[in-house]
Order: sequence, then structure tokens, then C-alpha cells
Amino acid sequence: MKSFLAPLKALGQLGQPPITLPIQPRPAAPNYRGFHINDWELCIGCGTCSHICDNEAISMVLVKGLPADPIKGIKPERPAIDYGRCCWCGLCVDICPSGSLALSREYVHVDTKLDSFFILPDEKGLHGLGFEKGWSKSADSDLLDLERKQMPEKAPEVRNDSFVEIVEGFEDQTALFEASRCIQCGMCHDACPTHMNAPEYIRAIWAGDLEEAVRQIYRTNPLASVCGRVCTHRCEDACSIGRRGDAVSIRWLKRYAMDSVSHEQVKRIAKEGCLTEASGKRVAIIGSGPAGLTAAYDLARQGHGVTIFEAYGEPGGMMRWGIPEYRLPYNRLDEDIDVIKDMGVEIRCNTRVGVDVTMQSVQDGYDAVMVATGLHGGRSTRVPGTDHPNVRSAIELLAEVTEGTLKNVPRSVVVIGGGNVAFDIARSLTRLQRQQYKAVNVTLIALEPDNKMLADPVEVIEAEEENIVRYNSRGPKCCVIENDQLKGLETVRCVSIFDEQGRFHPKYDDNDVILHEAEMVIEAIGQAAQLDYLGEAITEKLEWDRRGRPVIDAQGRTSLPWLWAAGDVVEGPDVIHAVAGGHRVAASIHAYLGATLSA
Repeated sequence: MKSFLAPLKALGQLGQPPITLPIQPRPAAPNYRGFHINDWELCIGCGTCSHICDNEAISMVLVKGLPADPIKGIKPERPAIDYGRCCWCGLCVDICPSGSLALSREYVHVDTKLDSFFILPDEKGLHGLGFEKGWSKSADSDLLDLERKQMPEKAPEVRNDSFVEIVEGFEDQTALFEASRCIQCGMCHDACPTHMNAPEYIRAIWAGDLEEAVRQIYRTNPLASVCGRVCTHRCEDACSIGRRGDAVSIRWLKRYAMDSVSHEQVKRIAKEGCLTEASGKRVAIIGSGPAGLTAAYDLARQGHGVTIFEAYGEPGGMMRWGIPEYRLPYNRLDEDIDVIKDMGVEIRCNTRVGVDVTMQSVQDGYDAVMVATGLHGGRSTRVPGTDHPNVRSAIELLAEVTEGTLKNVPRSVVVIGGGNVAFDIARSLTRLQRQQYKAVNVTLIALEPDNKMLADPVEVIEAEEENIVRYNSRGPKCCVIENDQLKGLETVRCVSIFDEQGRFHPKYDDNDVILHEAEMVIEAIGQAAQLDYLGEAITEKLEWDRRGRPVIDAQGRTSLPWLWAAGDVVEGPDVIHAVAGGHRVAASIHAYLGATLSA
């Protein structure tokens, strides 16, 4: 029991000086977590800070006047903080992919406004007061893995004389690690022309559910094995992780999921949700490239009868006849096509419209027609000598390489062009030269300087590894012909490519001329559509743009009510854009057929 005199002990402190500090503002610790600040020049509006906040203290607010560019991964939104909910944990700062968010050292806030604790921070700090940073992203607090897991590839000495696929694919553990880097911000979804469910299939891979990953892929892309290899992966350009590190390997993860699930299981998943009752309507598609195959897949799922007319002996369009097998193994292409055929789509190969069947019979025999014949014609530089038989088109040669019908592989070759097609034919011929002559002699002439190559960087790097000689900033002057024999190509140095208005108008230094000796010169400077099969009557009725392409509306419909067009023939060479175009046309045709059914 305490003494009743205990309170009197405090009396002994009456004469002592006070030790309690007065109540007044004092400096915060260096890493104090006060009010938020945000650098708007770095912020991309991804909303990751909002997603991670357990207290729902962060909302994304649309800000007028801010740039919006889904291709570059930028949204016109900025985070707003509700300090009635915020617990100052700092997770929003630690997860921010761009590093724009920080917490200030300021913690005193007095305001009579009822909403003063719901603010939109900016790069100047809270209300423009310019607070100092307290807690900010550091190597110790960063929650993101910024380093991409490398995809194994075959070494140059292994692949150089073979068309075996260069990229080997992720192992299970590597794919799991790479999938774990994704923060599910959805920037990739917005950037993709088909708006693929990339965050969903990556999350399924991380969870170990590969069938669900395939299911999410097939919601927007029936050419998944193809796009897992040769897609231009715009999604990765928009990946928020790529702001400070390496973008997530979205394309390779798609490939991993498709390669990990059996073909029969993929076919079963692809059929989920299909209509089993036939509509009685028939659609003709001319061309079995990515646009035509995608539209066929969508229309077959809706119960429509679909027939594809293909001029070549096997389907696939430019995916088969324009992309070398070391980039896209044709057995993987065949698996994607088999899924589409399994939906009931009929593909008539070796059937050339305008030759084997008339365009009129196609129009009369079907309720709707789609043109998707791609760009199988090559463009010429038209410099002197290009009419020689040993001056060839890259597009024609790539088809011959695929068919195995290329005769007399040249010992020396000059390729004109700096895009992917130029590198594809150059690299294909190096393989054939090694197989036949055990030596490589391929030169590539590019109009663009070294730092502005049109081809994908990986193409340029791998071509160098395969001993292809490249000359940049040079243009063709003439093909040298002596006694009817091709001796080579003369080139001149390119001083500039575009004029002051940005138009293509190369200028050359005629004093800088080089002769590149070669048995064959190959032109790879562009592709053209071949639409003669439409016939004069239809051609005259169609509306054409200045580049000689059919004019289409937003849904891919031409000026004729029964005719649609999609893919490279109207948009230019790109598999994923062709897939997106196929989706649009299929939706438009389905709506048209539904209207005719109800009429």
C-alpha cells in the first residue's frame, strides 16, 4: 500500500528548471514522411500508387491539358491524396515505376476548407510551397525489379547455317521471375492495337495457371504463337517498368504460355463461348494472312460460315511467305491456323481469285466479302539496270526461300534497304550461302544513318553477328551491266533523306561513289498491294486513296456495301495491326449480317 504522503514528493521539483520543450514547429527528421509531392514531368498517370494503397487514400484524377499518349504509356491523370485515409506507409513512393512520387518533410497543415485534406500534388509541392523531400525512392526501398530476365538464344556459330529458331524460350522459373516484375498497371493493354489482356495473362503465369493465361490471350488474339514471336510489341514500349529499367518481356511471356499448353488443350480453350447454332450466313475472305485469319476466327465463333481463298499452296500470307523460319517456325504458325480451322473455317489453298474463281462468283456466292491479301508486290528503285533478271525483289525471293525453290544461290549479293524485310532476305541468303559454299558474301545498303535504322535493333545486331557487311547513308546509283552480265551496284553517299518540309527527297554527293560487286542485287525498299483480281468493274466503283489503297471507314468497310478490307493492304505491314483490323472487320460484318437477318 502506497503512502498517503507520496503526492507530496512532487513538491521537491518546485525549485527545479523546466525540461519540457515548448509547443512550436521544429525540423522533421531527414526521412520523415510528411505530405506527398509529385514531379508531373515524370508522372505517367499509371495509377500504380492508387492500386497499392490498402486504405484507398489515392484516387486518379483526370487533369485537362495534360498529354495522353497510349503508345508511349502516358495517361492524363494524376494522383490525389485523401489524408483522412493516408497512413504514410510510403508504399506509393516505393512502387512508383517512374520515380515521380515522394513524401515531403512537411507535416504541419492548417486550413479551414473542409476538403483541404484531399489534394492533387504537383511538381512544386503542396499548394506550391516547395516542400523538401523526405522519403523518396532509393535502391533500398524500391519495390520494383528493373532488370529483365534474358531470353536464351542460340549462338551465332550454331544458328548461322541453319533456319532453326534463334530464340529458345523461357524456362519455367525464368518465366515466373519475369512475370513477377509486372505491376498490373495496364499501360500495355492501352498501347496494344488489339488491347490484349496482357496484365491478366501475365498474372496467370505468375500464379502458375497456364491454361488461364492461354484463355486470356485468346480473348483478343487468335494468332498467339505467331505474335509471341514476331509481334512488334508496342506494349513493351508503353510498359511503365521501362521508365527506369527494362520493360517486362510481354511478348516472350505470351510465347511461353502458348508453348507450355498442349495444342489440343489450346483448341478446347479457343472454342469456349462459341455459338453452336449456325446463322446461315456465308462470308468470303480473300487472303489467309493475319487479318483474314483473325476475321475468320471471330465470324466462325458467331456461327457464320467462313471460306478463305488463298492463292498459295499453304495458308499464312506474309507470315509464312515473308518471315523467315528462324524467326517464326512454320509449325507454330500451322498450330495457330489449325485452331482457326477447328472452328469450322474452310481454307481453299491454290485458289487464286480472278484465275481459279471469278470475283463475280465470290460476290454472288457470299453475303459479305473481305479483302485481306496483304502486300505481296515489291517496289523498285528504278535506277538504271534494275530491269536485269538478276535484280530481284526481296518479297519474291523470301517466298522462294520458304518454298525451297530458289535455284542457283548467288555467291555474292547486295541488298538495297534498311528495314526488316531487307535484313530478312539478307540473313536468309547468308544461311543458304553457308550451306552451299561454306562462306558468306552479303552486303546491305541502307539510305539511313547507323543511328536511325528502320529495322528492329535486334535484326541489326544479329546481322552483324552473321557477318553481313552494312553500308549506311548510301543510296543506289545504278546497276552495272557489262556484256549483259550484272557486275554489281554503284552507290553514292546520301547527304540527307528529307527536305525542309519533311518530305522524302534524298540528296546525294555524286563525288562519293562505290561499286559493290555482286552476282545478284535485291531490292527491299517497300511493298505494294496486288489487287488486279478485283476486276475492272469493281475497281472503278471503289474509292481509292492517293497511295492506291481502297478507302475504308473506321470499321474497315469500303465504298461498296458488301466489301470490306483489312490488314497490310490498307494499313501497311505489321502483324498485330492486321489482327486488330481483322477484329474490327469481323465485328462490322457480324453487325451487317445481323441486320440482314432481322430485315
